[in-house]
Amino acid sequence: MENAIEIKNFTKLFGEFVAVNNVSFDVKRGEVFGFLGPNGSGKTTVIRMILGLLNPTSGSGHILGYDIMEDREKLKSRIGYMSQKFSLYEELTVEENLDFYGGVYCIPKNKLKEKKKEILKMADLWGKEKLIVSNLSGGWKQRLALGCSIIHEPEILLLDEPTGGVDPIARRQFWEIIYKLSKKGVTILVTTHYMDEAEHCNSIGFLYYGNILSLDTPNNMKEKIIDGNIVEIKSDSTLKAIERKPTLEDVFVFLVEREKSKKEVTK
Repeated sequence: MENAIEIKNFTKLFGEFVAVNNVSFDVKRGEVFGFLGPNGSGKTTVIRMILGLLNPTSGSGHILGYDIMEDREKLKSRIGYMSQKFSLYEELTVEENLDFYGGVYCIPKNKLKEKKKEILKMADLWGKEKLIVSNLSGGWKQRLALGCSIIHEPEILLLDEPTGGVDPIARRQFWEIIYKLSKKGVTILVTTHYMDEAEHCNSIGFLYYGNILSLDTPNNMKEKIIDGNIVEIKSDSTLKAIERKPTLEDVFVFLVEREKSKKEVTK
């Protein structure tokens, strides 16, 4: 399967601070790829470099065969982006927000009319077109924001912690929409710090303070890392986790503890 996203040795420095350290990964077309890690681990910085909002200190990247740095204009209409912070106009109605983003992407009026219907149904906002966005629940706001990010039918969708601050039911509904988009061939890169959401991804990468600790499918990661390295595990809590079926949280705890041990050895 052809790669839609190819990132090679991304590094980003802010002065002497290393925000992203030599990060490389590929995302296949139509795949849901998850970047997991705690807040401050560099997930948003990676997203911004992919979008061209930040220049990497070193490294390179290609989206749909285009160079991230040299072909930014060609990529704008082919990428959708939903930021970590709610970015719609809360004083406008649902429909006015859709109209605004349709205008940004120069969508013809006839096509925009059909896209609005499709998005309103997808977001469960049918009949709520005239509601002021500030009056919507968190889940509805997130689905509307997603709708605005895909109104121009992008091939690549970048979602930066899209379910932060919403309830479990809204999160589940949001992921159902992501599944449908993936089945239609949209390539999705999503960042999150919710370990349970990683189970919904085709492949995942654990990012910890700018470093990738592991890249694999969720199942392979649980099987290979836990079973293959059980003799190295020092933590009693992690050992107890091995007695039951390991979770991705167990894997992450193990990887972080191993990373900390390496740093202590090198001191």
